[in-house]
Amino acid sequence: MDSRLIDTTIGTMDLRHLRCFLAVADELHFGRAARRLAMSQPPLSVAIAQLEASVGARLFERSSRGVRLTAAGQALRPRAQALIDAAQAAAQAAREAALGLDARLRIGFAGSLLYSGLPGVLARLQRDAPRLQVVLRELSSSEQLVELQHDRLDAAFVHTTRVPPGFSQIQVASQPFMACLPRGHALARRRRLGLAELAGEPFAIVSRAVSPDYHERILALCADARMQPDLRFELRHWLSVVSVVAQGLGVALVPAALRQAGLSGAVFVPLAVPPGAPPSHYDTWCLWRTDADPAGLKVFLDAVRHAAQAPLQCADTPSPRVPT
Repeated sequence: MDSRLIDTTIGTMDLRHLRCFLAVADELHFGRAARRLAMSQPPLSVAIAQLEASVGARLFERSSRGVRLTAAGQALRPRAQALIDAAQAAAQAAREAALGLDARLRIGFAGSLLYSGLPGVLARLQRDAPRLQVVLRELSSSEQLVELQHDRLDAAFVHTTRVPPGFSQIQVASQPFMACLPRGHALARRRRLGLAELAGEPFAIVSRAVSPDYHERILALCADARMQPDLRFELRHWLSVVSVVAQGLGVALVPAALRQAGLSGAVFVPLAVPPGAPPSHYDTWCLWRTDADPAGLKVFLDAVRHAAQAPLQCADTPSPRVPT
């Protein structure tokens, strides 16, 4: 049979007929094909007859020796399989689009999240929604709020409680501040230290313009300890703060997760909390517009919620001892 006629006819075929045809072509036995399709043999025979009528040629030869494909059946088989595969792929793509698994999201984050929360979210998305495209932009918390309000981000990870109305939020992590000291510092061997013990030390801190909440939080902690920090370095990124300390240029208070930054010149020591004083934590929130529903956002937020339930491994474990 002319293959061009097969191609012209195949577009009008019922996918159910093609599945029946492929089952018989695979089994070369109507009884086994019927059992594979969970149907009785008479309806299968009718479906094959209807398909042959649509094609205009016999597809199988049946004899006492069994069933075999005709030349027309052999020509139809790869095209029928390709059509079934394409139909299944189209259905899968439609399901993924409906679930938001094949979409593109714009996500803002602050740099410290690379050590707390974000890797877990991305790993879960890679496993559960590999076709979901996540475009990441590193911004300060205040910059992220502006981008969210102008619909230039679909979600953001911020370190601020100053959230405008109309936003929903998930708390992703809560971790204590730790003292960050140069490895050769006299206090680096301590298991815990009071903040007042850092009086007179050159301090590195994230600038107020970048993170006003946590700039003020650190200054408030120092005030509670009756210590005026000697601010020498005001920086845009937490990792820059740790780098300054690792170079022996100052000390700092940083989120516990930054211990994972791997800068060998820095040592992290838990702060001693005075009796009755609440510990001060560095909180991370995932925000999104409550009235927004971009494709893929639900899947993304499910991954965020899962990451939020995972314990922060480095939160308050003893600081490594400095070799003597």
